This record gives sequence, C-alpha cells and structure tokens, in this order.
Amino acid sequence: MFKNRKYCGELSIDNQGEDVVLSGWVDTRRDLGGIVFIELRDITGKIQLVFDSSDNSELTSQADKLRNENVIYVHGKVRKRSNETINENMETGYIEVVGDSLKVLNNSKVPPFAIDTRDNINEEIRLKYRFLDLRREEMQDTIIKRHKLMQATRNYLTNSRFFEIETPMLNKSTPEGARDFLVPSRMNKGEFYALPQSPQLFKQILMVSGYDRYFQIVKCFRDEDLRNDRQPEFTQIDMEMSFVDEDMVMEVTEGLLKNVVKEVSGRDIESSYKRITYAEAMDKYGCDAPDTRFDLELVECSEIFKDSEFKVFSGAIKNGGIVKGFSVEDDGKISRKMIDDYTSHVKIYGAKGFPMFKYTADGNLEGGISKFISDDEKTAVIKAFDLKKPAVLFFSVDKKKIVNHTLANMRIKVARDLNLIDANKLNFLWVTDFPLLDYDEDLKRFNAIHHPFTAPKENLVGMLDDLKPEDAEKLISQAYDVVLNGTEIGGGSIRISDPEVQTKMFNLLGISEEEAEMKFSFLLDALKFGAPPHGGLALGLDRIMMLLLNKNSIRDVIPFPKTQKGQCLLSKAPSEVSIDQLEELSLKVVER
Repeated sequence: MFKNRKYCGELSIDNQGEDVVLSGWVDTRRDLGGIVFIELRDITGKIQLVFDSSDNSELTSQADKLRNENVIYVHGKVRKRSNETINENMETGYIEVVGDSLKVLNNSKVPPFAIDTRDNINEEIRLKYRFLDLRREEMQDTIIKRHKLMQATRNYLTNSRFFEIETPMLNKSTPEGARDFLVPSRMNKGEFYALPQSPQLFKQILMVSGYDRYFQIVKCFRDEDLRNDRQPEFTQIDMEMSFVDEDMVMEVTEGLLKNVVKEVSGRDIESSYKRITYAEAMDKYGCDAPDTRFDLELVECSEIFKDSEFKVFSGAIKNGGIVKGFSVEDDGKISRKMIDDYTSHVKIYGAKGFPMFKYTADGNLEGGISKFISDDEKTAVIKAFDLKKPAVLFFSVDKKKIVNHTLANMRIKVARDLNLIDANKLNFLWVTDFPLLDYDEDLKRFNAIHHPFTAPKENLVGMLDDLKPEDAEKLISQAYDVVLNGTEIGGGSIRISDPEVQTKMFNLLGISEEEAEMKFSFLLDALKFGAPPHGGLALGLDRIMMLLLNKNSIRDVIPFPKTQKGQCLLSKAPSEVSIDQLEELSLKVVER
C-alpha cells in the first residue's frame, strides 16, 4: 500500500502527469460546491489535493467528510495548476494532485489548538500535547535542523579523526558542582548509581587508553534550579584530545561551529574568534560571558572618586568597594521614567541604587548626582569615558562582585530598551585564562572554578604548594569558554595529566587521600599508567540551537522538555511509584 509513497513537499512541476501515492495529515479542507480541496501535510511540507464530483461524486463526498488531522492515504495524478490558482506561498503551489482513491487511516479528535496557527499558544498546553505541538511547521523545522546539526557534528569530527565512543549512563556519584540524579540499585541494596553530569572522568580515561580524539553527542543530567537556558537533562557535544594545547582545541571547535552554523542557518561565519581574558571580560563587561554585539563597556572610576566629597562614592571605596559605570549616547530616548525604573530594578542584583548624570552638548554635567561632582572629577570622568557627544552615565557603587553583577545585567537591559542589539549578529568570543580556584571566606576553603581536573598554567604549577587565599586570582588555569551573544555555549580546559599535580590540587581543595580514592580512584589509577597530555571541551547543543534560531528558551528546541519545575506535562513525570517497587529497592518515602 505504501511501497511507492511520495512525500508531499518533494513533488514539483517535474512530476506533472505522474501517478502518485501520498499519505499524511489533513491540514485544511475547502468545499467549493462540488469540488473539495484538501491540503495534505507530511514531514516535508504540504500539497493540494482535488476531488471533483463531476469525475467521482462518491469519492468527493468522502473527501468532504474529512476533518483536520485525520490521517489519510491518497492515490492520484499530479497536474499543473491553472495560472489563476497558483499559490506562490507554497513550495508545491504550482501543482496539485487529482485524487482517484482515498482511504481514512485514522480519525482525529478536535485538537486543543490549531496545528497551522501562527499565534502564541500557552506553553503548558503545548507541552501537555507535545505530540501535536511537534506537528507544527515551526517545531518540525526546529527538530529537523537539530538533526542536521548533529549530523554536521558527526561528519566534521569523523573527518577530523575523532572516534565516537559511548560512556556509561550509570556510574558512581562524583558531584561536580550541581546535585546528582541518583538511581537506586536493586541488586546492591542501599547503594546508588548517579546519572552523569558530564562524561569527564571517562573521556580522560579514553585518552589514557590511546583513543586520542574522542567525541560523543551525549545526554547529561544535573539536579539544579531551572531557567530558560537550563534543563535537568541536556545534550552536549563532548570532545577530548591528546597531545594538544589550548590553541589546538579552540581551532577544532571553531571549525566545528563554522560547519554547524552553516548547516543550521545557512550563514558563513569567521573561522577564528576574538579572544579576551577572564580579567578583561570582568573589567569591561562585569561577567565572564559578555554580549559584544553592542558597546556600553564598563569603566572603573574608583581612582577618580576615592577622595570625593560625594561620600556615597568615596565612603564605599574606603570600605573596599569600587565605583564603575557605563555611558550611553543621549538621543532623547532615555526618559525620566526609565531612569526611575532602572533605580528600582537594580535592587534585584543587590545594588542599593543606580546613580546617574547627563553629559550635555556644551560639555557640562547635569541631573542626577552631577551637583556632587567637583570640576576636577568632572574633567577626569569626561576623559575616562572619552565623552564627545551628549550621553547618560550610569554608575554602580558597592563591593566588586555586586557592582559587576549589577552593571553586567543593566548594560544588557539598557541596550534592549534602546534597541542597540542587532538580533542578526552572531558574535562568537573566547574567554580564556580563568582563575583556577576561588576562596570561600565563609567556609575558609578553596573551590575549583571549573572542576578539579583543570590544569594550571605550566609556569604557575609551583603555586599549588603553598597558595594563600589572597593569591587565588593569580593562579591562572588553562581553561577557556566559548561565548555566543552573551551566552556561554561551551567550556573546557587542558586537564591535569600528572598524578602528583592532581594530588596537590586535591590537597588545596581539602579533598583527603581517602575521599579522592573513594570518588575518583579509577581516574587516579589510570593517570599512573602513562597518561598523555590532554584537553577538551563540551558544547551545549541545546543552547546553540536556541541562539541560532532566535528562540527564547531551550524548551523550544528540545523534543520533549521539562518545565521550570522539572516536570514533563506530557508523561506526567516525575510520579509516585508503588510500594512494591520501593520495597524491591529497600527504599521508603519519608514525609518531611
């Protein structure tokens, strides 16, 4: 019956006169008095079917009873449409199929939303009826492009001598920053597997095993609070290479992304990206994943205001704080109301206010805190911000962390409000030279910024022997992130391959020999048997898709996503399980 089936969207004027078999879903039906038109839809597109009562009244009557989303089988002949009926908005708009037989394979209930709608649909409804949502043209285009991205990845990396190797889904719990998803073992009572947050340990072991270029398109799991670019299960393109340095990893990654972008969006991008250090990113943008599609770079003004009569600034500086700000051209778009709203908005970032003043065309300062600024300070500010045109200057004053967090977010908000961001731009960027560790003043301990297997710069390995808390930022790692339009889409590092250096790292992190043996014994053992220098990177496939397709959430590029509460509205997961199942696993649910 379906042996010679054709796809709707693949028919063209070249098929004129051919007998064809089609099957799919009824998209629309029109009855023009004795002639019934059906738009048939499948994964490739739509085509118009025609049933004429003057040729076959019984068949036309059958076609007239069809309803949207019925699944049908049709046999007919392809013919060219008359000039006045050509539909240039359809790929197949120059032809139609005159049906000579029709079979309803399955009927459909009335859908909760129209499959061909262009209107916004409530997301909960979309996720509950995901099987219908995935029929929509927009979603099918997205999922097909996701497939193409994965195929482009496999082709590029295979041609670059990589091996695709699977790693276990069930392993021991080795927390890497987020909570593990735990899986109880029935055969080993009281013991648990953990779903992988990443294949980190296994891919390093593969390097020790001699598979010098590994990749995997892999599911990873993190039990953490969710947001628009985060899911409890996500897909990453995981890579690891032996006998490489940072430049070589970046070169492979740039080549892969060039291919991926071309496949998904049809666009050509540069094959090498700008690089900035972590310190420069924090200084100029207040964050380690800056959006560089617009200006509004940050300028530190602590030196200018350290002795100011304006005590809000000078007092904060004396107490270890900083003053930083950015300027935006004043073309009359920034209203008094916007400024008042910004002053309230910054409180969500921990800031107490958002001081501002204007630089006017005649070179004066006015409004806001301008009356508290001395002439010398005014001259220094004009020079620091290189002011030549009228501008509005916004400042933040507090501890460095709060100031950077506030300004990093506010420069984006102001840019969006003023339409300064070109949505068509794809600004890729490398951020390098991250600190290896930071120091938690409350817990009095060092923490790994990436993970405990990240290598320090070779010339700084000696600092591992006696690192002081105040010197933590000076211990630079061989870590790097790739950023697209202000979103981190991937990160990696050169790994520690020397067992002695790894032991020193664990000591700094307060991981005892017993704890290290319990959590990482299989990797530590492997490193003692001739480990090559190695490094790698993982790219967030979902985030890349979201950004390339200009979506607001990764839920729009994942076939079956979870809500922000971690629920699947389609399958109703997570759910309770029976007492028998719990008893098999020696578990008991305790209400708290």
